[in-house]
Amino acid sequence: MSLAIAARLARRELRGGLKGFRIFLACLALGVAAIAGVGSVRAAIEAGLRDQGAVLLGGDAEAQFTYRFATEEERAWLDEISTAVSEVTDFRSMAVTGEGESSERALTQVKSVDDAYPLLGEMVLDPPMPLSDALDGAEGLPGAVMAPLLANRLGLAPGDTFRLGDAQFHLSAIIEREPDDAGGGFDFGPRTLMRTSALEGSGLLEPGTLFETEYRVLLPEGTDLDALDAEARELWRDSGIRWRDARNGAPGTARFVERLAAFLVLVGLSGLAVGGVGVSSAVRSYLARKTSVIATLRTLGAERRVIFLTYFLQIGALAALGIVLGLILGAAVPLAFAPMISAALPVPTLFGLHPGPLAEAAIYGVLTALLFTLWPLARTEEVRAATLFRDALGTARALPATRFVLWTIALLALLIGVAMLFSGDARLTLWTAGGILGSLLILVGAAILVLRLARAATPAARGKPALRWALSSIGGPREESVSVVLSLGLGLAVLAAIGQIDGNLRAAISRDLPEIAPSYFFVDIQKDQMDRFLEIVEAEDSVERIESAPMLRGVVTEINGVDATEVAGDHWVIRGDRGITYAAAPPEDTRVVAGEWWPEDYSGPPQVSFAREEADEIGLEIGDEITVNILGRDITATITSFREVDFSTAGIGFVMLFDPNSVSGAPHTFISTVYAHPEDEAQVLRAVGEALPNVTAIGVRDAIDRVSELLEGIAEAVRWGAAATLVTGFLVLIGAAAAGVGARTYEAAILKTVGAARGRILASFALRAGLLGGAAGLVAILAGILGGWAVSTFLMETSYAVIWPSALGIVAGGVLATLLAGLAFAWAPLAARPAQVLRARE
Repeated sequence: MSLAIAARLARRELRGGLKGFRIFLACLALGVAAIAGVGSVRAAIEAGLRDQGAVLLGGDAEAQFTYRFATEEERAWLDEISTAVSEVTDFRSMAVTGEGESSERALTQVKSVDDAYPLLGEMVLDPPMPLSDALDGAEGLPGAVMAPLLANRLGLAPGDTFRLGDAQFHLSAIIEREPDDAGGGFDFGPRTLMRTSALEGSGLLEPGTLFETEYRVLLPEGTDLDALDAEARELWRDSGIRWRDARNGAPGTARFVERLAAFLVLVGLSGLAVGGVGVSSAVRSYLARKTSVIATLRTLGAERRVIFLTYFLQIGALAALGIVLGLILGAAVPLAFAPMISAALPVPTLFGLHPGPLAEAAIYGVLTALLFTLWPLARTEEVRAATLFRDALGTARALPATRFVLWTIALLALLIGVAMLFSGDARLTLWTAGGILGSLLILVGAAILVLRLARAATPAARGKPALRWALSSIGGPREESVSVVLSLGLGLAVLAAIGQIDGNLRAAISRDLPEIAPSYFFVDIQKDQMDRFLEIVEAEDSVERIESAPMLRGVVTEINGVDATEVAGDHWVIRGDRGITYAAAPPEDTRVVAGEWWPEDYSGPPQVSFAREEADEIGLEIGDEITVNILGRDITATITSFREVDFSTAGIGFVMLFDPNSVSGAPHTFISTVYAHPEDEAQVLRAVGEALPNVTAIGVRDAIDRVSELLEGIAEAVRWGAAATLVTGFLVLIGAAAAGVGARTYEAAILKTVGAARGRILASFALRAGLLGGAAGLVAILAGILGGWAVSTFLMETSYAVIWPSALGIVAGGVLATLLAGLAFAWAPLAARPAQVLRARE
């Protein structure tokens, strides 16, 4: 019965239109739209990867080997299960033009193929020609095609020649589109492609050199991919084969997109929290204007439950409208900008209406609306009719009935749980939730402190009317000041935290790392070349330090006899192949923190020293056994010690270090890092390249630039998410300013009546806005610095320093935003006639 009455009353209240709820709707719609938009783009990428997975992979499935080609038995099995097979090798090398002092060198990611490549998709070249014709070459030289970036860097054009190792190639064309270029993940150098047969005699595919071989296959129609996956793993468990199919055509890209989207959704949730403050403020302001209506209902005998349900249903209907508007906006914007987004992304996209992300955004919107409206609605139950007639809704006690407090806690827990489920990253979600809640608590405390300070400072402002009026208004009984500090402060805090994280990441990459990083990594140094290599490098006066180590690569397959993925999950150490080395004695600067090192003449069962931090993450202990497949051979070693390994220096660092007796007999090469003066690095590269053309040099600064480019893209996406949060905060600010127009109009009328000039009144309004904006900005700096420190220290594990230009810009932004909003709503109160205003209040 009470529900039916409440529904009828709510329907009548809604006849008044959306007046007073425009900011409510805008905040809710914008927050939901941000989450829905990010989710829609993520879903479009995932759909594109699924749809084009086979093209990105280069076939329906792929078998991958490290350091070797498939054996006759393995190749026979691949031929048996497929309708077509293409063999591709992938490695890094140095592309060289010219001779002597005039020579130019650049790192390139080389792909060598057979005549069956590509099985799927099409290689687009400039000038247009079939790939087979391009790879035939000219003038007695084998042909090759090259990425435009590499060709420009070396000053090459079609028809020119260049060298890889000891082999000379004719550049036939420039690559415009490579069908499987998004499936391989992160590359240090631009692409060069030629036939594998053309590399004979180049010295680049010698035993032990760093290369991978991929066998892409086309499968018969109706092949059971799960059964084939199980068969491959069972047949070739001990051969080091890595098998994947088109359902996971670009795993690195998919993983990156998923994690970035999860992070952006959490940034969107921060925006929704800011909007929630606006929603709560709008509900509170609306109920304050409905004092006489609520009083009338109470005097007519309406129960508290009926009044609560009346406004709960009314605001629920408006919240549903806001959520629907947000979903429409979140679905429409990605569709409208689909061509632009697709062109900017290096992966295929399939835009459309994706129900999953929209449902997630709707759930977030419903929970946020409930969380932020329940408390102000509940306060109506605690106010008596007589108090309502005095227009004093604000005198209700701060805390509502216990059941509403419990419901609020339950809704908050549910929202965090849903965010953990949808984001797939519980740790990041909890950090985000903790940061938002901590910021809100700091901001509430700051708002209360600002009010008290304003009240205390008001008497001291005698002789300065504009300042006195501003302080008196801030410290008054209205809640406008709290709303401004909360909404603007939280929006600025999110932006400040992102600014601090972004700045510290940039500092760690572009400033700290180059000071301690080597100039070059030299890889693929053959055993019989090490003496010559050291002789060349040590002869250069600019070389300050050289570090060398034997280098193998292997795949961790088992831990204590159990499949490694069952023990370590998706940990990066077991994802793909890892670098491995060996040593009789602990290398220089090695610190053993647990266990014991083997004797220098050790010849017993295999032993391995593991990196301590990675061992802790996986859950390894001294005495555990780890099985590593190297060149198709399983080696099971006992972990006898843990070492501290600092990967942040960009020097030589290995997770696994074996005793020499275990692995030194396997074909392998050496790796070396060379530290030289920056101005002489080119000379070192030229000297090594001329004497040992098969040796590949990886410039650490080039790698840093590639990582910086990637981080710049991430930072740009996050900044857009933060901007949406700030826009929401500004909307809440506008709502608070609009809600206070009536009070400022009355205040201006009183001041005019006692003789105050308009300029002084305007100065009072400006001071009020500036003080509140400054307070919000200062609190945002504190919250942003704390949030940035927590994320940088505990999640990203980088050093942290306050980025003051970014922090001070936040304060300036807070002051400017409140000034603009305050002054925009100051003209109406100033223009109002005092007689009309005061007569209306009688």
